[in-house]
Amino acid sequence: MQFIADLHIHSRYSRACSRELTPENLYRWGQLKGINVIGTGDFTHPLWMEELQEKLEPADNNLLILKKGLRPDNVPQSCRGEVNFLLSTEISCIYKKDGKTRKVHALVFVPDFASALRLNSALAKIGNIRSDGRPILGLDAGKLLEMVLDVSPTAMLVPAHAWTPHFSVFGAVSGFDSLEECFGDLTPHIYAIETGLSSDPPMNWRLSALDRITLISNSDAHSPAKLGREATIFDTELSYNGIMEAIKSGKGLSGTIEFFPEEGKYHSDGHRECGMRLTPQETVQHDYRCPSCGKKVTVGVLHRVGKLADRPEGFKPPGSPSYYSIIPLQEVIAETLKVGPASKKVQQMYFGMLEKLGNEFSILLKIPTAEIAAAASPQIADAIDRMRTGNIRIEPGYDGEFGTIRIF
Repeated sequence: MQFIADLHIHSRYSRACSRELTPENLYRWGQLKGINVIGTGDFTHPLWMEELQEKLEPADNNLLILKKGLRPDNVPQSCRGEVNFLLSTEISCIYKKDGKTRKVHALVFVPDFASALRLNSALAKIGNIRSDGRPILGLDAGKLLEMVLDVSPTAMLVPAHAWTPHFSVFGAVSGFDSLEECFGDLTPHIYAIETGLSSDPPMNWRLSALDRITLISNSDAHSPAKLGREATIFDTELSYNGIMEAIKSGKGLSGTIEFFPEEGKYHSDGHRECGMRLTPQETVQHDYRCPSCGKKVTVGVLHRVGKLADRPEGFKPPGSPSYYSIIPLQEVIAETLKVGPASKKVQQMYFGMLEKLGNEFSILLKIPTAEIAAAASPQIADAIDRMRTGNIRIEPGYDGEFGTIRIF
């Protein structure tokens, strides 16, 4: 069966994350968005783990479901559906290797509470897993992979937002030039990478070294409403094993839902303090320094991909899954109404559209624009059509600043 999964989120125990991140709210927003499987995030945090064990129960498919007495009913009938949870966490590995400080973030998926607790026990001997939902540990990413493989034969580690400059396996500031440099002899156990908000599949297709690697996308949501800004589309058995096998082999993974990568906050090079956004060519011309103040610029994902690529732009490996670039519906509505995404007008229109048309992904990707025009307005229908065809303008993000999208 085909379903959508968002396997990288956070809990309210992670820094700069919403207090609204509870299993109940995630269950609700999963239905509003059209997501069938949500990563729990942060299972390494003891308090979040206690809450997950209290509120979720195992299903027959090695996924978890919210207990019936806790399921919110404030979901439009048009959006209602089952939401499963998959035990996931993100771990920040900061360590020295080959004379350089490395900062690699990793996603970890496990099949059950027992496996999660075994990993938590092992990690607690290395560092503090209570201080943050995404623990920061002085742990080699290769050693973390070894520990993950030890807790369960079906556990998996996936490098998170693989191109982010400061905290990723390929990051320009603290990463590596290849998976082998990072994971050594255990590299064959890396089956996938997460593309992150600032890259998309075509950018990753430029590296032949990634041909055996499955590309997955997730939101890295810090609030329930940010669920699904990126996600992965599966066409396989709705189960933990089905998802893991699809990630391992690529078979049963039918596509990804993506940010326009230019909107990501590390897409281009630049220096935010001076408001300087640079192309890779301009960065090289200025010797990797800000033309305004002379400080080093942050090298963005576009530049980093180009540096490691061995293929031209536009190359597509045979048999590559589809991908769909989207703008979150509330942002589409806000752009159309010329008000902020959090405004009352946007919220009223957003939930009104869900009531009439169904979940957000259906509206953004499937429903004919004539139906959208009738349920909302011709302007919103036109905006969604422009999004679907890529007929938009984006000022790219850089140095931690999100890009700015203009639809009209």
